[in-house]
Amino acid sequence: MPETASFWRNLADGVAVAVKVTPRARRPGLGGVAPDAGGARLGIGVSEPPEDGRANHAACAALARALDVPPSAVSVTAGASSRRKTLRVAGDPVRLAAKLAAL
Repeated sequence: MPETASFWRNLADGVAVAVKVTPRARRPGLGGVAPDAGGARLGIGVSEPPEDGRANHAACAALARALDVPPSAVSVTAGASSRRKTLRVAGDPVRLAAKLAAL
């Protein structure tokens, strides 16, 4: 697996993606891969505030758009109240990994 791919890992029924969400971002969208203390993370900027799960929902929606999957296929599995999260994307792991590698 290439070094830049270290922000995700394959699961039996999808992928787990390590992200760092920036609420109230001036430029919403995917911000590229950046090193972090626990490994690389995909940056996602969202315009929503971190209240009532709004930033989490927006981050899931942004990743779903980037991977061309329905929003219901993306969920937060770890770090719901943190900027550093793990998002699970349901689907074919090979297809999703190819799309993630192209980001």
